[in-house]
Amino acid sequence: MFAREAGNVFRAPKRTLGDLDAEIAAELIAATADIALIIDAKGVIRDVSLGSDEFLEEGFDAWVGKPWIETVTAESRPKIEEMLRDSANKAPPRWRQVNHPSKNGSDVPVRYSALRVSDSGRVVAVGRDLRPVAALQQRLVDAQQSMEREYARLRHAETRYRLLFQIASQPVLIVDANSMKVVEANPAASQLLNKPVKRLSGRAFLDLFDAESEKAVQAHLAQVRATGRADEITANLKDGQTETMVGASLFRQENASHFLIRMSPAEADTAGSKVGSKLFSVVTNLPDGFVVTDLDRRILTANSAFLDLAELASEEQARGESLDRWIGRPGVDLDTLIANIREHGFVRHFSTILRGEYGANEEVEISAVSVPTGEYPCYGFTIRNVGMRKQAETPRPRELPRSVEQLTQLVGRVTLKELVRETTDVIERLCIEAALELTGDNRASAAEMLGLSRQSLYSKLRRFGLGDLDSDDDR
Repeated sequence: MFAREAGNVFRAPKRTLGDLDAEIAAELIAATADIALIIDAKGVIRDVSLGSDEFLEEGFDAWVGKPWIETVTAESRPKIEEMLRDSANKAPPRWRQVNHPSKNGSDVPVRYSALRVSDSGRVVAVGRDLRPVAALQQRLVDAQQSMEREYARLRHAETRYRLLFQIASQPVLIVDANSMKVVEANPAASQLLNKPVKRLSGRAFLDLFDAESEKAVQAHLAQVRATGRADEITANLKDGQTETMVGASLFRQENASHFLIRMSPAEADTAGSKVGSKLFSVVTNLPDGFVVTDLDRRILTANSAFLDLAELASEEQARGESLDRWIGRPGVDLDTLIANIREHGFVRHFSTILRGEYGANEEVEISAVSVPTGEYPCYGFTIRNVGMRKQAETPRPRELPRSVEQLTQLVGRVTLKELVRETTDVIERLCIEAALELTGDNRASAAEMLGLSRQSLYSKLRRFGLGDLDSDDDR
């Protein structure tokens, strides 16, 4: 018919295929294509072969007798005209992607190639359904966006902790646990050791101390490596005059162990003030929210993480206010939480929401403890934001929490019989939505999965207002 590059067609089709029967040719075309169309010289579809029941449900079998160009969306029509023109001129066929309108609102992408098969102008167009490819591409885009969000979160966290490391008033060193060399030092450590930060980086950590203190520090680090913790020790720097308190913590980073070394002048350290200052610093810089209230739930103090969750600019805005203003449903969640604290003394992993001053809602998890003794009895709350936590299982439909909440609000207003009927409707709707999601919105497969007839499923879809059903769905 026309010249093409070697390898694109059979070398001797007439000799190897013989007089191929039209029925056999039609079966071959239908077997190799998701959609196959036979089009006359005027561009009108004369026959259709569909390789999937989904196309039947979309009504693609009703194309017979319609111009091919009228079965596609407006932006795809120039491509149809181009394919018909190329086939009429016997040009080599090319694959072109077009979109067909769908009943459910989303277009159906199909990749077509058109070939003229007779002198009368008949054209065979074979198409491949691109929806699986589009779904895979969407998954890749979602995964990429998720990775970008995670990278951004890590970068922001690194920036915050690096800023905290730099402005900390306590001297801090990061030491490689294998080479015992200083990896990083903050400005406070540089001032204590009287050496620039650049000169401290890469220097052997134990060389900072005199001979006797070097052994004590080495033993301290060995105990931290073995047990994970050890009491702070007193050590003398090499200048022979400065006595410091040295404490270490072990952590892993990039498959390597490091020590976080805390140092402070010994003369400025007293037992009571040291512990209190460190505890206050830890609570203030916790990444989770921390709140202390009196027994009437009035906030006494709150750290910066709680202020961020509650969208407050300063602690003064929270001090003296009731915690009910931000935690859970007013008069419900916090009442339950306090009742459990009074009964057990503490509560772990209490799930609720935190309402910001400007309308933001965050899913949080609260652990709380009661301190009933002492001069000032109080409650302590740690509040962790769990809204960004990834769940491995498939997310539940959004309607579930709202439906359950609405049902619980009906207790005492309607009879138990009516509540049971409402609950049955909720469960039935959720099961139908889950089946449609699992089958890619294939209603025939969803009906089979649920053990329903197609008519029964359509009836329930109308009842719950799910999907966009036409009158033809009743057949």
